[in-house]
Amino acid sequence: MLGRLNHVAIAVPDLAAATATYRDTLGAKVSQPQALAEHGVTVVFVDLGNTKVELLEPLGETSPIAGFLAKNPSGGMHHICYEVDDIIAARDRLAGEGARVLGDGEPKTGAHGKPVLFLHPKDFVGTLVELEQA
Repeated sequence: MLGRLNHVAIAVPDLAAATATYRDTLGAKVSQPQALAEHGVTVVFVDLGNTKVELLEPLGETSPIAGFLAKNPSGGMHHICYEVDDIIAARDRLAGEGARVLGDGEPKTGAHGKPVLFLHPKDFVGTLVELEQA
């Protein structure tokens, strides 16, 4: 069911500073910031060739990332994203096996313009999992 690793997401308290660290200190190619109001975040992608690192900053006080940063003020790994060939089939199979799909269970459009879903971390060894339609 799982395809390739799409990205690892890191929540950051200061997106501009985190972007500069990856771009200037590590010499990485980084995207322009992209606000995703539906998800409550602003993101930057660090291109690693074979995968990406997503830097997330809260977009507004009700952002789920704001809550994460309240518990982890320096930031930290937030989720891991895997590609799937058919997000609806993956959702239905996982739900049938007892995995909890977060939100209303319907895919939303992610940063890459593709459908995404999130799976409860308690069902995946403590890791929030994002599935993205390949």
